[in-house]
Amino acid sequence: MKRAVLALADGTTFEGRALGASGETVGEVVFNTSMTGYQEILTDPSYVGQIVTMAYPEMGNVGANPGDQESVKPHAVGMIVRNSSEQASNWRSQETLDVYLKRHGIVGIEGIDTRRLVRHVRTHGAQMGVISTEDHSPAALVERAREARGMEGLDLATGVSTQESYLFTTPSPNLLGEVPRPAPELRFDVVAYDYGLKRSMLHFLVDVGCRVKVVPAGTTAEAVLAEKPHGIFLANGPGDPAAVKGADKVVAGLLGKVPVFGICLGHQILALALGGRTYKMKFGHRGANQPVKDLTTGKVEITSQNHGFAVDDASVKGKAVVSHINLNDGTVEGLSIPDARAFSVQYHPEASPGPHDARYLFSRFAKLMAGE
Repeated sequence: MKRAVLALADGTTFEGRALGASGETVGEVVFNTSMTGYQEILTDPSYVGQIVTMAYPEMGNVGANPGDQESVKPHAVGMIVRNSSEQASNWRSQETLDVYLKRHGIVGIEGIDTRRLVRHVRTHGAQMGVISTEDHSPAALVERAREARGMEGLDLATGVSTQESYLFTTPSPNLLGEVPRPAPELRFDVVAYDYGLKRSMLHFLVDVGCRVKVVPAGTTAEAVLAEKPHGIFLANGPGDPAAVKGADKVVAGLLGKVPVFGICLGHQILALALGGRTYKMKFGHRGANQPVKDLTTGKVEITSQNHGFAVDDASVKGKAVVSHINLNDGTVEGLSIPDARAFSVQYHPEASPGPHDARYLFSRFAKLMAGE
């Protein structure tokens, strides 16, 4: 097995075995606590520019298949695992994780102490790193990691957004042979801003009766309102929300005119549109087991999350109601602006991977558009 080295910008290094493609990759080293769903994670556009550490020790046991893609290709630039299974025990699998990574040119590393790495990132924060299978000294790789630019100030959403508008009307597929569901009645015309959206979000919008027109991140408010939509959806995406060119002004021009629902980066952009602020978190929230409290009902949801920035709660005081908080650290997980018929959540109600506790939010959006 070929040797691989992971080097962090603070000088910490790990030696392991090569996984996936040979070569070298540079990105922000983060960790995800999900037990499975690695293919959905790798293909989530929110991971652009990031090297994903899977905290759970065994990965690859279900292989890879086209049905679990959240976009057309992986967007994470690297992968770190403790053990990668050489066998894929899943009837849906078409290839192993290693073959999948090789096919997409993703450099990875396995055989390192991921528990130590996750604890290190939690203590010292997410930071730039390098994975290399080349014959370079660890010191040289550390220097390269130090020279790499971090996430703050980067508009990555515009780069991964669709370049052309398109219509989406496909409901969620029956992947596991469930009883076929009746085709949903498409009562609502929704415009979805693509900041790096996941395919499953579109499926769930269709499931609740939405005919979705996906538009590029830079589309003006005037162009969208000319479509006379019943609602606006602000998708997830990568990078610094404050750096997404003109997004806050566009969303400010939509508020109060039509119902708005935002997820993850869309939630952060909604806060910026209100005059709020966002900040870079120490190590972010990434996983399928984050507890979130709904302050309206008092109920706790176990949620899927993937974000490295958060909304400053003090900055939105008097402009929006904080509707949800993270029970681990108290950070803002949801906003509500009743007068503008708008709401947003920091977490991922579509999950993929993750629990289904929060899928009701898509129905809430539909009810808002129906005037209920």
